Amino acid sequence: MSTAHDPAQVPATTVDRGTVIGEGFTWLARWSWRLLLVSAGAAILWWILGKLWVGVFPVLLALIVATVLWPPTRWLRSKGLPDALAAVLVILGALVVFFGVLGAITPSLISQSGDLADSAAKGLSELQQRAAKPPFNLDNQTINDAVSTARTWLQDRGGQIATGALAGASAVGSGVVTLVLVLVLVFFFLKDGPAFLPFVRRVSGPRAGAHLTEVATRSWATLGGFIRTQAIVSAVDAVLIGIGLVVLGVPLAFALAVLTFFGGFIPIVGAFAVGFLSVLVALVAEGPMTALLVLALIIAVQQIEGNVLQPFLQGRSMHLHAGIILLAVTIGGTVFGIVGAFLAVPVAAVGAVVLRYLSEQVALRAGEITADEAEPETEEGSEVAEVEQDAAVTE
Repeated sequence: MSTAHDPAQVPATTVDRGTVIGEGFTWLARWSWRLLLVSAGAAILWWILGKLWVGVFPVLLALIVATVLWPPTRWLRSKGLPDALAAVLVILGALVVFFGVLGAITPSLISQSGDLADSAAKGLSELQQRAAKPPFNLDNQTINDAVSTARTWLQDRGGQIATGALAGASAVGSGVVTLVLVLVLVFFFLKDGPAFLPFVRRVSGPRAGAHLTEVATRSWATLGGFIRTQAIVSAVDAVLIGIGLVVLGVPLAFALAVLTFFGGFIPIVGAFAVGFLSVLVALVAEGPMTALLVLALIIAVQQIEGNVLQPFLQGRSMHLHAGIILLAVTIGGTVFGIVGAFLAVPVAAVGAVVLRYLSEQVALRAGEITADEAEPETEEGSEVAEVEQDAAVTE
């Protein structure tokens, strides 16, 4: 019995397989070309960003600082203070708090630095004595030869070290200029910030301006949530580590706790650097056993932060999965170093805000959700959502 299909029995609506495959390749080619154009545009924007990074970086820092200082500025403005005066008072207050904290830890640093220096000298002597015993069996002459070799190496490279010192001094000067520029930008952001979105709407037009207003408002709220979350996480780290250092009798416990708080704003790198410093102080002042206990304390606190506090709080405030946060910090730190590690999470959060907004607009146009389900944060966002919903009904 033959199983071949009779061409006469093939339904008239059947489409040739070659036609279907051709349409699939046509669709793939069309979208590949679009993706290539988008990628080329992104590459050009990336190149422009690299050329303008000297000016872009202070703006990003100023925006992050402004999100922290905006709530007290808004409160002072609500009490009738002029915009400029409210901005100046808040900035001055923030500087007083910052330098006040530095002033609080400076006396302890000065008073205990002599004891730490003596402990370091004793520790080096003890290390030299231990090195002369088994299994190292390094006599004093061998150690002295090593020190002499190191001194000669440094003398031979004096020019390179001097060049590095000049580069470091230049970097410090550039940092001071950047700091001043950031403070000036923060003043203008606090003073004229509420007028920014109306200006954007006037320039870009009602439709585009409404979209930009909604995205900017959501991004601003996300940045504020990131700073508040990071401050909470850093404060918990500082309190736990500070208490542990006090219990273990490590000197400079308060200063190290304050450094832990500020270091927490630089993901991974800041915690590692301050933790290493704490272990080093404990080793010099109290000995190896205390240093090991401090190391265990810091590892335990970092595990609590990395696996519990940070993913939970940042995931709730920025609606980002812990894996995305870790991936963003890793990529940012690898490509741009400490600056990239610091800016990676807020940039990723703002990018997620933009993607979620685009997805929301697609869902409105497709009729998958209504304007009430979109949950806009501005009046302009509500108007846009209603327009997109009406367009979905019309189509």
